[in-house]
Amino acid sequence: MNALQPWFHTMTNRPRLLITMGDVAGIGPEIIARAWPKLITLCRPIVVGDADSLRRALELVKSPAVVQEVLDLEVVACGPKLIPCLQGSEQRLTEVRPGQVSAAAGRAAYDFLCLAITQTLAGAADGIVTAPLHKEGLRAAGLPYPGHTEILAEHTGARRFAMVLFVSGPGKREMVGLGVAHVTLHLALRDVFQHLSTPAVLDKIQLLDGLLSRLLEHRPRIGVAALNPHASDGSLFGDEETEIIEPAVKLAQREGINVSGPWPSDTLFLRAKDGEFEGIVAMYHDQGHIALKLLGGRRAVNISAGLPLVRTSVAHGTAYDIAGKGIADPGSLIEATRVATKLALANAKQPGN
Repeated sequence: MNALQPWFHTMTNRPRLLITMGDVAGIGPEIIARAWPKLITLCRPIVVGDADSLRRALELVKSPAVVQEVLDLEVVACGPKLIPCLQGSEQRLTEVRPGQVSAAAGRAAYDFLCLAITQTLAGAADGIVTAPLHKEGLRAAGLPYPGHTEILAEHTGARRFAMVLFVSGPGKREMVGLGVAHVTLHLALRDVFQHLSTPAVLDKIQLLDGLLSRLLEHRPRIGVAALNPHASDGSLFGDEETEIIEPAVKLAQREGINVSGPWPSDTLFLRAKDGEFEGIVAMYHDQGHIALKLLGGRRAVNISAGLPLVRTSVAHGTAYDIAGKGIADPGSLIEATRVATKLALANAKQPGN
């Protein structure tokens, strides 16, 4: 049994989570089909996607479950062999082939997410868990988004948001783990420098502190990564540490946040692995992603911080190279659902809820 399960077994009112299918040409339908028996032990899941794609995925993994198409989220039943699916797009997906970029699949993935956002903001669900979409599929559909995070921010009106990668660790009564927020995200590396500023770094420190406080149930210890090698060795390799990052750390400390840095990233993640930090603020995408995925493997989860709703996601892509082969690992989807359940429960405890 996973060490994080006890607080799920004692739940009397599991949250309702919408599981979006993502790009149907990828492994999204398959990992939902494989994960389903586990998902229903964590929450009350409802798939938002394409019923026919889900049926094909169930056949692929030899699942005995059946799909029930639903229209009203208030009258939904689910079980180990019954998967409710809210049809999320009018796109014709019958000609979509596994592992091939498709404008129809890209548009459908966008539609699935938008419908889930609308339903969740309206109070029909407690959060969203997303299977992967494909950036080229979005582009083929004429949609100018680099990923889920930007779509979510636009459709929820969020101005302050962050992508956080989280990996859980062993804990008996509460969730423990390590979360990494990113100051810049889907940018070419050459563009990172112009998007770094003291307010931007401070914003991500604040967002990470707020998210991990809810998830871990205590104020986290946060380390901020340097941008340059060896934290620039006293400005020998740049001045971003002294001019941009260090002032943000000091401002956050004045707010009572338990944060320090900037620390050289090659030692910071090792220190976090050894338990010194529960949160890290990385300056750019790969600085955070590579290290955390090496530490967490298939247990890594993507969390959107700063949104007016709960959203978690798998920490992997559509895996076109193995789509349709029946070998996709659902582990990240299960962990994403576990974390979304925890956050939804934390939200329910907030005053006024």
